[in-house]
Amino acid sequence: MQKPTECCEPTIRIGRSRPMNEQTERRVTLEKEGIAELEEKKSIFIGRAKPVANEEEAQSYIKEIRAKFPDARHHVWAYRLQGDVVMRCSDDGEPQGTGGVPTLDVLKKSGVSNAVVVVTRYFGGILLGAGGLVRCYSKAAMLAVREAGVVTMEKCRCWRLTCSYSEHPRILAELPKFGAEIGETTFAERVALFFTVRANAEQNLLIRLREMSGGTVEPEQIGEIFLPVREEN
Repeated sequence: MQKPTECCEPTIRIGRSRPMNEQTERRVTLEKEGIAELEEKKSIFIGRAKPVANEEEAQSYIKEIRAKFPDARHHVWAYRLQGDVVMRCSDDGEPQGTGGVPTLDVLKKSGVSNAVVVVTRYFGGILLGAGGLVRCYSKAAMLAVREAGVVTMEKCRCWRLTCSYSEHPRILAELPKFGAEIGETTFAERVALFFTVRANAEQNLLIRLREMSGGTVEPEQIGEIFLPVREEN
């Protein structure tokens, strides 16, 4: 397989297919938006890192930062989605390879995916040289990622089931045993209940629900969501 090449101006989307495996059930990403600042020879570097769900969110965040700080000399950026499936970066006018690739490397080395980093530079009048720029953009990105916090997320599926009123208490007692989180419940002719369960527990839970209901309870999958990995006791 040809090794993907990170890209900086002109920015190019990099894509490659990956087999389905355990990595598709978990991802390492950012917990929240993080902001960090450093100064080098009167130049100010402000790093911002944020979790994103897709490329549209990443591009929207980059545009938002540009609009908020139009007086800055450069807005170097990089994002990484779904592992190495999509990676893009830009030097935004800095010498080629001194901003975008070092910023992207921070995401790759930290294992962070589904995240965008924008490093804004206010030029202080003193040239830093290629090596100085690489160090500053890398450090600003690293500090922003650290402020955002790195978290491991795992895929959970959202389900809806209907049951009789007599079955409802037993199901309520059973769901937490498999780590399921119970959501909205409505009461009509039958009880409708929404719940979320980790992928590694869902098959055992579905089997248990069928067994205890004699096959009358058949949950319907309605979506997917990524939630933080729980600490093992």
